[in-house]
Amino acid sequence: MPDWGEDGQRRIAQARVLIVGAGGLGSPVALYLAAAGVGTIGLCDADTVSLTNLQRQILYSEVQLDMPKAPIAAARLRALNSQIEIKVYAERFEGLRATEIAQDFDIIVDCTDNYSTRYLIDSLGKPWVFGAISTFYGQASLFNANSRRRFIDLFPERDTLESIGASEGAVAGPTPGVVGSIQALEALKYIVGIASPLDGRLLSVDLLNYDFILLDI
Repeated sequence: MPDWGEDGQRRIAQARVLIVGAGGLGSPVALYLAAAGVGTIGLCDADTVSLTNLQRQILYSEVQLDMPKAPIAAARLRALNSQIEIKVYAERFEGLRATEIAQDFDIIVDCTDNYSTRYLIDSLGKPWVFGAISTFYGQASLFNANSRRRFIDLFPERDTLESIGASEGAVAGPTPGVVGSIQALEALKYIVGIASPLDGRLLSVDLLNYDFILLDI
């Protein structure tokens, strides 16, 4: 592919990507990054598989209900690509432990549903891909990359937003598939060195009307 080539694939094989959250967004992100051959993928998630989430969390099945997501997801990715390394963190991404986990990775992909974790990721200083979803709508961006724009620049009302808690709510199953695919592609483009229009800009996705709007921050 133009702008990718053998050198780009070598960079992907050497890359280390941390996925925080292995749910609706994390499922397509993890699958596409593993399929692309990302050398080391970290999976951080403390939750278990729930029946009500299976319509969008495509890494899992009914036989895995109430089992921890992270090791199940890791086994699925290893079955997809046995030549990559999967690191499992079946724990919450928080506090000093988050810093310890993140230091071993080149880029972070945020697949969470709460603002507290996003602000924490933003504070680590590493490039990261933001994603958020609700019903038929989604958002995506690339922060702390070449533009040095940060999440807090876009959402400065930290105390107010952190008080909201989880923000995902009801979601149409394919919505995280679309947004998660965008996130995976953004991570790969960053690794390969392809400039992204999402670097410091916000993509707003309306899948009900198929409106895609790119906003300056």
